[in-house]
Amino acid sequence: MIYELLTIVSPVAICALIGFIWAKCGYSFDIEQVTRLVTYIGTPALVFATLTEVEIDPKSFSRMALATAATVIMFAVVAAPILKFSGLRMRPYLPPMVWANMGNMGLPLCLFAFGQEGLALAITYFSVDVIMLFTLGVSFSAGAFSIGRVLKLPFIYAVAAAVTVMVTDVEVPRWIANTVGLLAGFTIPLMLIMLGVSLASLKVSRLKLASALSVLRLLMGFVVGVAVAWIFGFEGAERGVLIMEAAMPVAVYNYLFAAKYDQEPEEVAGMILISTALSFVTLPALLWFVL
Repeated sequence: MIYELLTIVSPVAICALIGFIWAKCGYSFDIEQVTRLVTYIGTPALVFATLTEVEIDPKSFSRMALATAATVIMFAVVAAPILKFSGLRMRPYLPPMVWANMGNMGLPLCLFAFGQEGLALAITYFSVDVIMLFTLGVSFSAGAFSIGRVLKLPFIYAVAAAVTVMVTDVEVPRWIANTVGLLAGFTIPLMLIMLGVSLASLKVSRLKLASALSVLRLLMGFVVGVAVAWIFGFEGAERGVLIMEAAMPVAVYNYLFAAKYDQEPEEVAGMILISTALSFVTLPALLWFVL
């Protein structure tokens, strides 16, 4: 069992460590360009390739999508009163408590733990979560709502195309499938390396508060994930993927939005860094629980 856990955690940790060391050594890494490459090419290719190649029925897709929305809502319902009782402002701290790193960390972990089926289910979680992040999350940080942000995300069109193929049973031409599969292959390694580079460049402040909120985020994620999986009657890979994605550390995107809208970016950075470090300690226990 220990060896199995290492085979799941090690690739994620090593790839992120490569990015971290790369940045600490002072080598150049254009995060903006790599992010654009992953967002506009890699992720849509990964979404389409996985959802069309793996046999996941529309019912499972819909169930996971609904369960994802339920976890996001429950995160907000649980975290908001705690933040209010603690005297902390909502705009800087609620988004990091709600939106976890379901992409850079969640996708590869679900792939290594549950194979292609786990990756397909994780991509469903990722898709719904990101749509809610770029509508509700960004709007909350910015103080204004804009559906245009979501319409600019190419992966939602990849989801729509993949669902169309799934429902109609249309056979994707082999040359398209091979091309998309090739492009999808660079996405997860780049995401993990980019995670390491991002962590190395974060400026942290108020470690005591960041540590407390990080522990709360990981604990809340696990409890909410288990509860929602039980409510939806999930078993096997569905249950494992939902719990793992819900229990991921704070997403790096939260820092980008906090910096853009001047919502305590350094403290949000502390939550990302500490929750990520803690997650590598708690991952073996989490994997043992879901496998």
